[in-house]
Amino acid sequence: MSRRIEPEKSTSMALLNCSRVFLKPLSSKAVSLSKTISPSFARLQIRSMATSEIKKIQIQRDDTTFDAYVVGKKDAPGIVVLQEWWGVDFEIKNHALKISKLDPGYKALIPDLYRGKVGLDAAEAQHLMDGLDWPGAVKDIQASVNWLKANGSQKVGVTGYCMGGALAIASSVLVPEVDAAVAFYGVPPNELADPMNIKAPVQAHFGELDNIAGFSDVKTAKALEEKLKASGKPYEVHIYPGATHAFMNTSPEGVERRKRLGMIDQPKADHADVAWSRFKSWMERYLSA
Repeated sequence: MSRRIEPEKSTSMALLNCSRVFLKPLSSKAVSLSKTISPSFARLQIRSMATSEIKKIQIQRDDTTFDAYVVGKKDAPGIVVLQEWWGVDFEIKNHALKISKLDPGYKALIPDLYRGKVGLDAAEAQHLMDGLDWPGAVKDIQASVNWLKANGSQKVGVTGYCMGGALAIASSVLVPEVDAAVAFYGVPPNELADPMNIKAPVQAHFGELDNIAGFSDVKTAKALEEKLKASGKPYEVHIYPGATHAFMNTSPEGVERRKRLGMIDQPKADHADVAWSRFKSWMERYLSA
């Protein structure tokens, strides 16, 4: 399991302001990922990743239908890939494509939780996340897991980043069909899902310099670790020295966006590589038929 790491003070990173409602339907607890950004912060116009490998499908749940994107081997184990607060943009598609190509091969599926909307700057992303129906998003995840199991995947895991990381943990509590989960820098509030009640193995990853208090900072990561320990289920919590929030976003566009938001890691080139290796081992262990 992880060892305790005391966070260092970040002097170059703008503080993340936890001032708006994270889970409106269930709680008045105020948590936000919006940032204090200087007036010089430019609206980011970042291209979507274009690849013929990713196919758009539609999934039915209850009385609604939503779009999803799938890539990978036909009858491989499935992994539901959950978006950051930006929406289904180039970075989450990059992650899904990479996951599909990991040995022994996976079918990756991205449910569009925002129904086609994408935030092009932090204010838009915050607005979209504030408006998300979180219990409804969990239903989308359950429908996505069930779609994969009905289309050739004997076992299905869930992974997510930022907002999606919190939902990945929530799905391990609320979606009994989930066989394993890996969360990156996000923890759900207890009002949505108490991690002490996970029903599937959970691996979680955090940056030592992440300062989103109550959501993905080191204190929150350590509190999550204690709850996972109490669950009695297999778990791992990893904290990466010198890493800030969203350290898995290593594409040129993703790196540029992180820099503009003040998320600058201390020199350590292999954060994402190490995390991907741990992700691969975890999913292979629990999704093998």
